[in-house]
Amino acid sequence: MTPLEKLGLLALHKVDPETAHGLAIKALQIGAAPLAGLVTSDRLRTTVAGLTMANPVGLAAGFDKNAQVLAPLSRAGFGFIEVGAATPRPQPGNPRPRLFRLSEDRAAINRFGFNNEGMEAIGARLAQRPRDMVLGLNLGANKDSDDRAADFAKVLTHCGPYLDFATVNVSSPNTEKLRDLQGKEALSALLAGVITARGALQRPIPVFLKIAPDLSPAELEDVAEVALTSGIDAVIATNTTLSRDGLINAHKGETGGLSGAPLFEKSTRVLARLSALTEGKLPIIGVGGISSAEDAYAKIRAGASAVQLYTALVYQGLGLGAEIARGLDKLLARDGFANVADAVGTGREDWL
Repeated sequence: MTPLEKLGLLALHKVDPETAHGLAIKALQIGAAPLAGLVTSDRLRTTVAGLTMANPVGLAAGFDKNAQVLAPLSRAGFGFIEVGAATPRPQPGNPRPRLFRLSEDRAAINRFGFNNEGMEAIGARLAQRPRDMVLGLNLGANKDSDDRAADFAKVLTHCGPYLDFATVNVSSPNTEKLRDLQGKEALSALLAGVITARGALQRPIPVFLKIAPDLSPAELEDVAEVALTSGIDAVIATNTTLSRDGLINAHKGETGGLSGAPLFEKSTRVLARLSALTEGKLPIIGVGGISSAEDAYAKIRAGASAVQLYTALVYQGLGLGAEIARGLDKLLARDGFANVADAVGTGREDWL
C-alpha cells in the first residue's frame, strides 16, 4: 500500500462506512485515487467460461453498485470486474445504518438490501463501458416484486448487450426469502428463465450462479446438480454468511451478511466440496475472506479457477488486487506451475 493510500484509508475510517464508500467512489470519479494499472504474465493469463482474463483476480459485486466508475476500475489491476447488483426498478434498500466495520475482525456486516438505481440507469452506463476489460453484472430482484425469478431475466435482457458475463444472485441474506430460490426446484425454474433470456441476446454471454456459504451438505448437492444441468457456465462461491462464530467487535450482533477474514475458511470449504461434487466440470470463482496472495492461492488450489475480493479493500486499499496478482504470480513460479489453470484443485483434498 502506498503512503497516499494509507492516508486515504485513515481519513475514510474517520467517517461512517457507507459515507466512506461514497467518498471512495467520488475519488475514483475525479481521478484522485491511485491506480495500479494492468498486472499480467504468462502464468496469470487464463480463460474462465470462455472469458480471457489478464489475471484471475477480480473485483466482486457491491463495490461499484451502479456502474459509476468503470473506466478507473479498468485500470486498477483486476483481471475482471463485477458491478451491481442491479434490479429492474430502482430501490433504496434497507434503512441506514446498514453497513458496519468490524475492524478487530477484519470484517464487515452489511444489510443493504439491493440498493441501486435500477437497470435503466445502470444499463446506460454499461453501454459506455471501456472495451479493454472483462465486465460482469450481478443480477438482483426487487424486494416488492410479484415474480422475483422473472426479475433476473428482465435485467439480463436489458443489460446483457453491454456485458461479458452476468451473475444470478440468489444468495444475498438481505432480501427476505431470496435465499429460498436456492432450493432445487425454484433454482432450476429461475435459471431456465435466465438461460432463455441469454439465448435471445444477439451475443449470448456466460451466466454465473452465486451461492451462499450456509448451505447444508444436502442443499449443496442439489445446487451442484442444478448447476451441472441448467446450462450455466460457472459458480461463484460464496456470498456473505449469517454465521457470527469467533467475532469480537461490538457490531457482531448486527443483522446482515458477514464478509471478510472470518468467512475465509467456511467459504473455502464450500468451494472445495462444490469442486468435488462437480468433478471439475464447471469453473468455480472463489470469494470470501481473501486478503493476500496466499489466500487467493489457497482458493485456487481448493478448486477455484479465479477469485474475487472486496471487503479486504476496506482495510488494505484498492491497490490490493494488483498486489495479490503479483504475489500470486510469484507463488505459481515457486511451485513450478506454468499457468494458474495448472494449479486449480491441486490442494482440494486439504479442505474436504
